[in-house]
Amino acid sequence: MKSQSQLIAKFGDPYKDRLGFERKWMVLWVVPANIRAAIPCMPAKIYLNKLILVPLEKTLRKLIEAGLHEEIKTWDGCFNIRSKRGSSGISLHSWGIAVDLNAATNPFRGKVTWSASFLKVWRDIGWICGADWSVNSKDGMHFQWEYI
Repeated sequence: MKSQSQLIAKFGDPYKDRLGFERKWMVLWVVPANIRAAIPCMPAKIYLNKLILVPLEKTLRKLIEAGLHEEIKTWDGCFNIRSKRGSSGISLHSWGIAVDLNAATNPFRGKVTWSASFLKVWRDIGWICGADWSVNSKDGMHFQWEYI
């Protein structure tokens, strides 16, 4: 997992130069119709860091192929410049390299409801799952791209 200083070195500080950061790294992904048909909660467009577009699409397609996509009930966001919950650090959502799913049923510091098979698909493709974090920081809704 990259440190905040490593992420700032790579992407810049989104608080200090939001426009520069967005111009260089962010893209609007038009979610393919067949993904949206299989996962109805997916938005038509997602504003995300261009580095996660391919792995996110690959992950969603693998989940669909395995029949695990039905576990996704809500899309709860990607890009949001903000601090980490309970910390002064910058959230990975500030760089558009993390996504949240099923926030209501996988709350921060709460129970994780994903199946082991669902989480394995994410991990195998290269995502870090908040479901794997310690009890005091467990965040089952959160998936962040590891290979930045």
